[in-house]
Amino acid sequence: MLMRFPRLFSLSLLLAFGIIAQAQTKELHIAAAADLQPVLPTLAQAYEHATGTKIVASFGSTATLTQQLLNGDPQDVFLAADFVHPEQLVAANLTVEHSPVPYAKGVLVLWARKDSPVQPLTLDALTDPRVQKIAVANDQHAPYGVAATKVLAALHLTDKVASKLVVAENIAQTAQFAESGNAQVGLISLTIASSPHFREIGTYVRFPNVYPAIRQCGVTLKASKNQSAAQDFLRWLTSKDVQENLQKMGLDPAE
Repeated sequence: MLMRFPRLFSLSLLLAFGIIAQAQTKELHIAAAADLQPVLPTLAQAYEHATGTKIVASFGSTATLTQQLLNGDPQDVFLAADFVHPEQLVAANLTVEHSPVPYAKGVLVLWARKDSPVQPLTLDALTDPRVQKIAVANDQHAPYGVAATKVLAALHLTDKVASKLVVAENIAQTAQFAESGNAQVGLISLTIASSPHFREIGTYVRFPNVYPAIRQCGVTLKASKNQSAAQDFLRWLTSKDVQENLQKMGLDPAE
C-alpha cells in the first residue's frame, strides 16, 4: 500500500517555510516628496541589497502627505522636501524624533525641451516673448514652489512673468507640464532634471543661490510597526557613504 502521509508532511513543511520566509521579509512604507520620485527607487534598491528590507514608496506634495499623515495614514517614514512640514508632525507628537532629521538639500533649476525655441537655455528665457507658459509648483503645497516664488522675487521677475505662470500641484506635475509642452519652460528640481529621461529630451540651468535653502528632512512615525527598521533607514540615508553620492542624483548633501 502506498504511504501518503510523508507527502502531506512535506507539503506542510513547505507551507510553513513559506510563511516563515514571508514573515522575515521586511517592508518599510515611506511617504516621499515628489522630487524624490527619480531618486528613491535607486536608494531603495541599494538599501534592499544591503539589508534585505524592501522600500514601498508613496509620492506626493509635501503638504498633502503631511495632511495625510496627520489624518493617520499608516507610513513608517516621511521624507519631506522641507523642514516645516515634518516639524508639524513633531509638534503633533506623531514622530519618534524630537526634531526633523535633515537628509539632503534640494536644488532648483530652469528646464526646457531641446526643441524649445529658447535653446540654448539661459535664465533670460523667463522673459523671452516666445515663452508663453512657465510651469511652477504650488507654493502652498510644495517647497520647490516656495523656492520658485522666492527666486522670481529675488531676480525682480515676479510681475514680469506673473501672467505666464502655470501652477502645478507638486514638482513632478510641474515637470510634466514642461515635458509635454504645455509650458515652454519649468522651474523644477534638479533630481528630475538630471534623471536620464529629462536629460535625453531637455536641458537645464541652475538658478543662482538667491533662495532659502531647500532643507529636505525626514522623520520616523510613532505609529510605525517597524520603528527600529525605520530609524535604521533614516540613519543609513544620512550616513557618510550615502551623503557623498547624493549629488549624482541631483541633491546636495544635508550638511
